Amino acid sequence: MLAINMEGFKSKWHAEWQLIRGDFWLKALLFWLPPLLFLTFWYIFSASVASDVKVGVVDLDKSAMSRQLVRYYDANSVIAISDEYDDVASGTLALRGGEIYALIVVPVGLEKKTIKGFPPQVTAFTNGQVLLVAKLVNSALMQAHGTFSAGVDLFKNMANSSPEIKQAFAKAVPIRGQITPLFNSNSNYGHFLVTAAIPAIWQIVIVVTAVLALNASIKAGQLHTWLNGTPILTLTAKLLPYTLLHLAMGVAFLIFMYDLLGWPMHGSWLILLLGQLLMIIACQGVGAMLFLIFKNASHAMSLASGYTAPAFAFMGVTFPSSDMPLMAQIWRNMLPVSHYVELQIMQANYAATLMQSLPQLGWLGALFTPLCAAFVLVILTDKANQHQSVEC
Repeated sequence: MLAINMEGFKSKWHAEWQLIRGDFWLKALLFWLPPLLFLTFWYIFSASVASDVKVGVVDLDKSAMSRQLVRYYDANSVIAISDEYDDVASGTLALRGGEIYALIVVPVGLEKKTIKGFPPQVTAFTNGQVLLVAKLVNSALMQAHGTFSAGVDLFKNMANSSPEIKQAFAKAVPIRGQITPLFNSNSNYGHFLVTAAIPAIWQIVIVVTAVLALNASIKAGQLHTWLNGTPILTLTAKLLPYTLLHLAMGVAFLIFMYDLLGWPMHGSWLILLLGQLLMIIACQGVGAMLFLIFKNASHAMSLASGYTAPAFAFMGVTFPSSDMPLMAQIWRNMLPVSHYVELQIMQANYAATLMQSLPQLGWLGALFTPLCAAFVLVILTDKANQHQSVEC
């Protein structure tokens, strides 16, 4: 049974605070760098809704109807017809050069075919490399095109068989649909991206801080002393101040997003805070394990970067996790932030109960494995030091 030396714990606790006060990078990671990154991200996406995305058009028909169709496209608030080109080659060159995000080609004979009842085909090319923008442009084009087509059908019906506007409209639009987004109803991409990007950055900060904190002890010559006899107590005292500071920072992020910015929060703050705490401990475990394996900050930092940097792509926010291949899903499940973001979305949007949140909390608890490995490593290292001392 391990004897808990409270005096030793307090001593190591105070030493750790002194270490933080004297280390520039630890202070940066714990106090001002993450808030600065958060505010930068929020400012970048503070426009909230995309508007006037540049779109080019090639009007090969040059008719009154084709010009009216282009005006319909331009009237949509998401897109703006920024350039008109004489031929498809010039428009394609602009699209490939990044001058525009989409190119609309209005074919020759659009007006004549429409009047004769032969539906012409208007072609639109989008830049799928910029996925979110491409989806917005596609949606805006479909909306504008549908409105224009309904108008054309309305006049045709009134001219032919249905002089009453209601009857003509009913024939033009026989089925009307209503699509209502239940969550993020105003399609605020700031809310959509920032709430996911910040935890991804936060995960990097927590892992890197754990590596730097352990490395700082070695630089100060404390490795042999703080492992001497009480390795578990020493590692706990080492990581606990950072746990509390990271948790305070996580609470500040939540308050800023869901209180000051007014983004919807329908669930339980306690469940969300519990998820934050579990994520912090899991990330610290990863950082401690990597450092104790290599006992070299450079190697540990390289692996930590490779482990945490691509997290945003694997979280399942911009791409559904159910459609990811098996290896990607395995990698995703190894990232604490994947389960935390899922929990955050469930709490903020769906007001999930504790029972419904148990799978995500369970995954975060399961990711304590690296922390357990770190404890085993410090115990083995301490025993090795004691064995060497006896031999000497």
